[in-house]
Amino acid sequence: MKIEDYLAQGGQLTSPGNVPPRYRGELMRLMASFVDSELAGAAGFADTINDAPGIRNRIAAAKITQEKLDHAGRVLEVMGEFGADTARYDTRHDWAARMARDADLDAARHGDDMRLSVFHYPIAGYVDAVVLNVLMGLATVVQLHEMGRVSYAPLADAFREIAPREAAHVDLGLKGLRQIVGDDAGRQKAAQSVAYWLPKVEASFGQAGSARFEKQARLGLRHTENETLREDWAGRVADAMSPLGLG
Repeated sequence: MKIEDYLAQGGQLTSPGNVPPRYRGELMRLMASFVDSELAGAAGFADTINDAPGIRNRIAAAKITQEKLDHAGRVLEVMGEFGADTARYDTRHDWAARMARDADLDAARHGDDMRLSVFHYPIAGYVDAVVLNVLMGLATVVQLHEMGRVSYAPLADAFREIAPREAAHVDLGLKGLRQIVGDDAGRQKAAQSVAYWLPKVEASFGQAGSARFEKQARLGLRHTENETLREDWAGRVADAMSPLGLG
């Protein structure tokens, strides 16, 4: 059986030794995007820890930052099996670097790392960080459900272990957001952040009818089309934001 037929029918690969070159390239791209996004996301949240009101909120922000770094490390270990320089990887880029807040970035990669475009935008304070955490956290939950089915078994296992902790980050964010919208001023500020981040997080799902999706689907690295994932995320956002008066 051809390797593509095997993978398209749900087959899995288990070690770098039986991975063909084209598969390896797509797999490394997928892993680098996740690792770079987690490192950039952690760097952004780290800058807002001291902006959080009260020790409990600071602890929550620090916990999210620490665990995102840990998640990046777990997937980086898998990349290391394919020859990635894990010892120096996290020093290759300035993960805290951001572009202008009003920059017009599409969903394509920018700069010399593989972070999602949403992580090129700067966070403007604690409320902005909480809103981004919730919106992007819900996107990550949807994306990790998809990535937990990838055809490279060690990576699928890593993503399935990471998924519950990323879901817990959303819960922490929603707890903080409920505190923020407790008065009119906080709700207004949160609404402004939602309006800012919503289209940027939405762009992280990529384009409908993506040629790359078709390529990755033939290799068992993707299973659900971008538009379906986007609709799932939008429903989750509506369910989370409506009770807070932000829907």
